[in-house]
Amino acid sequence: MDKRRQVLTRLYLEEASLIWNGNVVTGLEALANFYEMLPSSEFQINMLDCQPVLEQAAPSQTTILIVTSGIAKFDGNKQHYFNQNFLLTAQSTPTSTVWKIASDCFRFQDWANS
Repeated sequence: MDKRRQVLTRLYLEEASLIWNGNVVTGLEALANFYEMLPSSEFQINMLDCQPVLEQAAPSQTTILIVTSGIAKFDGNKQHYFNQNFLLTAQSTPTSTVWKIASDCFRFQDWANS
């Protein structure tokens, strides 16, 4: 995906937000600019879990919480452990259902030095 970052925003709702290590990015244009400015990267996913979100938390929306963790390496620099959480919501059209990211939270989880 590193070579096709320009298509990443197709995965997001128009009003979606990304929180990247505490920095908020909102809207498709801002997301596209953010992903384009990141250095080249490699990701290894070590854990993935999916859970349905209860109707009380997301009324009238079929929503799934996805939790991932793994290792990221940017532009040959040292690797970082990370956690990433997505809220995916179903967007229905007359002919199909498309899942889009409503919220995305990425955080490095590096160990503190002892």
